[in-house]
Amino acid sequence: MSLPRLHPRTIEAVKERADIVDVVGEHVVLKKKGREYVGICPFHDDTSPSMTVSPAKQFYYCFSCGAGGNAIKFLMEHQRQSFSDVVLELARKYQLPIETLDGPQQERLRKQLSRREQLHRVLTLAAGWFRSQLRAPEGAAALTYLRESRGLSEATLEAFELGFAPDRWDGLLSHLQQVERLGPELLEEAGLVVPRKGASSQDSRGFYDRFRGRVMVPIKDRQGRVIGFGGRSLDGGEPKYLNSPETEVFEKGKHLFGLDKAAAAIRKDDRAVVVEGYFDVIALHAAGITNAVASLGTALSSQQITQLCRCCEGRRMVLNFDSDGAGVRAAQRAIGEVEQLALQGQLELRVLQLPSGKDPDEFLKSQGAGDYRALLDQAPLWLDWQIEQVLEGRDLARPDQFQLAVTALVALLGKLPQSAVRSHYLQRVAERLSGGQARLAIQLEDDLRQQVKGQRWHGRSQKWELPGEAGLRERAEAEVLRMYLHCPGYRSAIRVELRQRELDDFALKHHRLLWAAISGLEEVNLGVGRLEAINRGHDPGSDLADLDLPRLLGDQLVVEQSALLSRLTPLLEPNELQRMAFSQPLLQLRGATASLERQKSVKRCRHLLDAWSSQRLETLERCIARLLEQEREEARATASGLAPLSDMESRIEALFSELNSDALRFQELYYNERKHLEHLDSQRRAGYEEVMAQPAA
Repeated sequence: MSLPRLHPRTIEAVKERADIVDVVGEHVVLKKKGREYVGICPFHDDTSPSMTVSPAKQFYYCFSCGAGGNAIKFLMEHQRQSFSDVVLELARKYQLPIETLDGPQQERLRKQLSRREQLHRVLTLAAGWFRSQLRAPEGAAALTYLRESRGLSEATLEAFELGFAPDRWDGLLSHLQQVERLGPELLEEAGLVVPRKGASSQDSRGFYDRFRGRVMVPIKDRQGRVIGFGGRSLDGGEPKYLNSPETEVFEKGKHLFGLDKAAAAIRKDDRAVVVEGYFDVIALHAAGITNAVASLGTALSSQQITQLCRCCEGRRMVLNFDSDGAGVRAAQRAIGEVEQLALQGQLELRVLQLPSGKDPDEFLKSQGAGDYRALLDQAPLWLDWQIEQVLEGRDLARPDQFQLAVTALVALLGKLPQSAVRSHYLQRVAERLSGGQARLAIQLEDDLRQQVKGQRWHGRSQKWELPGEAGLRERAEAEVLRMYLHCPGYRSAIRVELRQRELDDFALKHHRLLWAAISGLEEVNLGVGRLEAINRGHDPGSDLADLDLPRLLGDQLVVEQSALLSRLTPLLEPNELQRMAFSQPLLQLRGATASLERQKSVKRCRHLLDAWSSQRLETLERCIARLLEQEREEARATASGLAPLSDMESRIEALFSELNSDALRFQELYYNERKHLEHLDSQRRAGYEEVMAQPAA
């Protein structure tokens, strides 16, 4: 039985979602080489890596046999499946909606595609007319504004095809009707004209121009086709900026202003700069900073991020929004969209706030491109910026302000899945909160660490432990302690590793007692403050190697805890096989600590999965019922002269997220923890490969 024909929306969604490295990497072992990946080609008898996979181009190619294509082509060739089978398989994998076409639908689609071509033509004609009006007498004020107020050259005006919409009700409408013979209903579909209330759709007098008395900026898609416009008021009228409505060819969340011109520069610089406004992009490009795009007045969507990542191998982005309240809120919303990718290390996100509250256009005029580039290179990571936002304007000497800051920072740091990174930020935040008092900073760090652990769920409960895992944990903890005792030159490194991974509070009681005894002996010899500095990596701790810990501990335990001594003897007196493991102590340490952290992470996953599955999900049916009730209220509000709500699909999605916020939060936390598990497994594998690569003694 033949499969029904797939709708182009499904095909495009799969192409947008399927990443070439992920798809090929499931069937071929890939190694990173520069900005690309290489692997053994599965399509011929390959002996050395001859296949290259390019994330930036979303393309694979074998230099030996010539096989090449995108992710769909790879699976078609590798699994010998049809195009439809592969697309369906990928759609199910990524949980994308599957739409098909029957005979009548196919005919409607042909008409729809023809309509899209007409819309592109109409918008291109409109852009040409707006450009001509900029050079006409009516456009003199607009041209002066662009040249003098904005400081744009003729080359920039031409490059961005800037224009002017005269302050007439039917200037564009009359031109396109009389010269191009286009009907008003097509112009309405393109978002260029607006119907008058109560007028007939067949009567051209029933429409008027959407854009009047405005500087016009064409918005283009990645292929360079005009899909909409942004209009800037010249007389101070509101709104200051007016955008095209969403149409068949223009969806704000899917496009980025300037990407058609910036893609090559983003790929070359391996970094994208995202700003708020059209004129910020234009000013940056005019100054030679051509890797800038704008987000069309919305927070960055997943589709916009995907487009940028495909141009940017290193997935490096800098948000440079305005420094006022609205700009900060826009930056926070944008961070919210990409936060999970950034937390998982899949994206390097930075935030640049220009001094004196300036936007990029203003800054370039007063300071120049060189200073802007310098600030761009120094832009802090998104988490550092958010920490500063939490602390900014707070009087930490006031208890209520201090507590608000601590609560916000704990919530922020609790999102970090990697304990080493979390430890780094805990130290930094504690130092900021302490006001430079070292002793207070240490106490604050411990307190913050405990609060963050409480928020993340510590993963130590035996409820989520499976048979055999306790033995694995005991062996890994014993391995760490044995290395600490018998590899004295690595003691400071072990302390730093344990602190960063939050593993210095051992799970087994006899191991905790031994660690407390070790720390007690070291504090006597080095001092409490010095030992804490070693834990934090602020002191090399070379003196730790001078202590003969096995002898000192043996003497102490004989006197004070003789019953414990028998359990700890294998640690104090390792056998020959155990001593052989000391040949690569740092690699052994990495493997043991990654194993311990992995066990905690696995238990957190079980806890989160249980918490998620226990949530009662509200169905879409209930969401729609709620929205129908809202629509009845909306109808009453409309009768009272209030503006109705719009975009039903977005409202259903927003309400579904609201009603199921707890379940979705547990789902998100579980996903983050699974990604962290992959990171830990890669660490363990890397350590094993390095050990195996060592020559035999």
